[in-house]
Amino acid sequence: MVFYLPHIAAKITLLKSDGKGSGRDRPARSGYRPAHLMKDDYLTTGIHKYYGDVLVQPGDSVMGTITFITPEYYPQTLWIGRILTIQEGSRIVGYAEVTQIYNKVLVKMD
Repeated sequence: MVFYLPHIAAKITLLKSDGKGSGRDRPARSGYRPAHLMKDDYLTTGIHKYYGDVLVQPGDSVMGTITFITPEYYPQTLWIGRILTIQEGSRIVGYAEVTQIYNKVLVKMD
């Protein structure tokens, strides 16, 4: 298994399925790779690592890290407190609230 340094730490919340196309029916574990909306027109994949390597049930929140692919394509898009949508295709399955940013390329400058 290849180890990648995380780009952010976040409070990650998975939504329960609403039966209308939002949320998840099944739990997720570390290694889950959903899409994240970084800009209005840009989704990117992120690898989740949950602290304690727990199984996250729909409706639960956990702390963890996310490692994104190609952060150089969406520089300066993150700040502490920003809420990112977690998506499977166009379906929103959760949210990630940024609590720390480790990759300085992603930090929004005022």
